[in-house]
Amino acid sequence: MTTSNVLFEIGLEEMPARFLTDTEKQLSEKTAAWLDESRLAYEKMDTFITPRRFAVLIHNLESKQPDLHEEVRGPKLQIAKDQAGDWSKAAIGFCKGQGKTVEDIVVKTVDGHEYIFVEKYTEGQLATAILPDFKDVVLSLNFPKNMRWGDRSLRFIRPIKWILALNDTDVIPFEIEEVVSSNDTRGHRFLGHTITISDALSYQAALKDEYVIASTTERQAMIVEQIKALETAQDFVVPIDEDLLEEVTHLVEYPTVFYGEFSKDFLDVPEEALITSMKEHQRYFPVRQTDHTLLPYFIAVRNGNDDHIDTVKRGNEKVLNARLKDAVFFYEEDQKQSIEANNDKLTRMVFQEKLGTLHDKVERVTAISQSVAIALQFDQAVVKDVHRAAHISKFDLVTQMVNEFTNLQGVMGEKYARLKGESEAVSVALNEQYMPRHAHDALPVSTVGQILSVADKMDTIVGCIAVGLMPTGSQDPYALRRQAMGVVQILERFGWSLSFEDLLDLIVSHYETTAIAVNDYDVVKHNVTDFFRARVSYIAKERGVERDIIEAVTSLGLGQLHQLFIKANLLEDSRKDEAFKETEEALVRSLNLAKKATTTEVEAHLFDNESETALYQTLLEVRASFEARIKEEAYKEALEELEALTPAINRFFDETMVMVDNDKVKNNRLALLNQVKQLVDQLGDFTQIEWKQQF
Repeated sequence: MTTSNVLFEIGLEEMPARFLTDTEKQLSEKTAAWLDESRLAYEKMDTFITPRRFAVLIHNLESKQPDLHEEVRGPKLQIAKDQAGDWSKAAIGFCKGQGKTVEDIVVKTVDGHEYIFVEKYTEGQLATAILPDFKDVVLSLNFPKNMRWGDRSLRFIRPIKWILALNDTDVIPFEIEEVVSSNDTRGHRFLGHTITISDALSYQAALKDEYVIASTTERQAMIVEQIKALETAQDFVVPIDEDLLEEVTHLVEYPTVFYGEFSKDFLDVPEEALITSMKEHQRYFPVRQTDHTLLPYFIAVRNGNDDHIDTVKRGNEKVLNARLKDAVFFYEEDQKQSIEANNDKLTRMVFQEKLGTLHDKVERVTAISQSVAIALQFDQAVVKDVHRAAHISKFDLVTQMVNEFTNLQGVMGEKYARLKGESEAVSVALNEQYMPRHAHDALPVSTVGQILSVADKMDTIVGCIAVGLMPTGSQDPYALRRQAMGVVQILERFGWSLSFEDLLDLIVSHYETTAIAVNDYDVVKHNVTDFFRARVSYIAKERGVERDIIEAVTSLGLGQLHQLFIKANLLEDSRKDEAFKETEEALVRSLNLAKKATTTEVEAHLFDNESETALYQTLLEVRASFEARIKEEAYKEALEELEALTPAINRFFDETMVMVDNDKVKNNRLALLNQVKQLVDQLGDFTQIEWKQQF
């Protein structure tokens, strides 16, 4: 069968850079799905995207669908024939629907039942007849924001300006909103021209001649290579922020890297403010010395060649210097305000309509964090630092610097607090309260920072859920999921001795003293716990621990989260360990019966065979060592202690009938098994685990 190379390109007005990565991914996935559904085989597929176009190149597409020989199953034979033995209306209708007659019916047995079948042949369509349907792929793309233009009805990311569609050298005919496909494309907006593509495989080379690098990977590699060359030539270091690199790659069609300078006087401003101004406003990369000291230079990427690059450099320097003057002004003005004056302004800033102002939030967080510090038994110095840090935790939100650069909240709080003479512990905590800021961010290192971070996040989570702001679907305006993940990570990493339930009770007790209208705090605690259990399950899943294991270890509550994850990992490993199979079966058999028990009180005088006595004595011996291992958090060793119960349990079940008619004897035996359950439950509910030992 012959093959061809197929190219589709949709040209548009400039698309927002932040949408390009997802658009290219959709283009690849939806084109592949369309080809599969169309039964068109191909060798491979390349996708391309720039601010003004997205394209797909399909290599060695077969010229025709394969012919289909299908065996189509109809109704059961008893339905296909009437009482007289003639073909029924159901059989006739089935055949007609397949383009066949009852003469074509064959009868076959499937799973013990007879069905009627017909052989169906469908000749494959030519690819040329199917390719114009690529229009449907284009129109199926989804974007966060769409627009309409002129009197058109189509809502799309940007107005479509041209369509390039080639099957080798032949134009594939279709149109979208009166834009007709052709073999023409457009080069760089300022440096290129409208050109004709002679065949699909010449696409990339032809665009490159017109100052368009169609491949995202190639453009990014050009940027990195040019930055590395500047590093070598100028003897400085350019830390490459991957998010910024991706954005800049999607802002240009033909990248040229250059560097510029700004006044050294600006280095008196905290470098975080300078870097944020460079990255967010100008999409520049900051420059450092080899010792990581910030230098008064920047790296920029031009959308074009190096013609008149000195003029471009001077223009960018002028713009950046103006931006940095604003940063200097904000920095100087902010220092004229006292922390307490800024704190007073929080009374006029609403945090959430039902939860009050930022000042109200600060008061709650101050009370919560102080109670947490006391519950964790820290000394008075730490409690004092926690109280002070919480009290001034949001003062920087009213500063001009944070108003201009919102992602500097906490960062500037730390800088300004230090300038105002606050202790190092308090200053650092003001920044650490927001950690982790994203999925892979660092956790707070200081004790005060950890407590403040947990208190702040838990206040937001409990408060929002209490007033009915539970996240739904993709809607999470207060980032509760992210904040809950942060709490879980902190509690696990730093091994807090405070259980999650005690932490939640502590917070809810403070909420109960406020004027916030909440119907039932027991419901709030239930909802918050379920919300956190889902976050714990998500984190565990990422680490290879399945949901049933998490359900097992959380059966009695979330407890201390560092312990929970150790137990979960242990049980995940154990359930695949063939050597643990016999113990698991013995324990699970005990646990299933123990659920019928109403007490754990065992009366030894009611034993009437040696197996009961042996199990009870073994249980007493194991309990002491098991609970010692649990107290040491040596859970693997604790699990090994339970293995000593296996022979006694097996003998017990071999020689003893538990559910006898005598209620006293029956309940005593159930209580004995319930004592086994009490031990096992400290590791998890084994009955909820899908054991997977190979045997």
